[in-house]
Amino acid sequence: MKIVDENIEGYAVSFTSGESRILKKIRKENAERKDIRMLSGFYQGRFLAFLSKIMRPRRILEIGTYLGYSALCLAEGLAEDGKLITIDINAETQQKAKSYWQESEFSDKIEALLGDATQIIPTLDETFDIVFIDADKENYGVYYDLVFPKLKIGGVILADNVLWSGKVLDFMNDEAATALHHFNQKVQSDVRVSNILLTIRDGLMVIRKEKD
Repeated sequence: MKIVDENIEGYAVSFTSGESRILKKIRKENAERKDIRMLSGFYQGRFLAFLSKIMRPRRILEIGTYLGYSALCLAEGLAEDGKLITIDINAETQQKAKSYWQESEFSDKIEALLGDATQIIPTLDETFDIVFIDADKENYGVYYDLVFPKLKIGGVILADNVLWSGKVLDFMNDEAATALHHFNQKVQSDVRVSNILLTIRDGLMVIRKEKD
């Protein structure tokens, strides 16, 4: 299911600021891999960069690196002394991401950690301004609980793919859709946050921490 009409989305894209050469290069390789859902697209990537530039974060945590596209988008808004930490379990794609970052101006601001995010997150001694969740859908609720104490008040959690190509409307027939629906319910019922679910690409939940 296309969440937004293709013609309207194309019009919106045509009136959106462009991306860097290296981001175009990553999207081209991803198209060749045919893993479209795995990568933040142009439009969502520009939204991530725009939000980051507004917030000027000192610390960003990304759960799910893949080819490093979203990390570069989020890094565009980092404060001068800022750092982005990204976690992934796939050594092959993470190494590819590192090669892309080396071609960018943000290579010294991105730290890649390899391993199980549920084990790594508790070891991080940081307070984050932005957390981007884009990993295994069944663990979204677990990641949310792990990062929440490490998110500053006023900080933002972004969760990708939360509409799952519209399958959340009939979530009982899809394991990932079921997990994402339950995650969306979890966020909606959390009195510590305010949230908005955007119909950007495959669904992006934007969550602002209001209190501990």
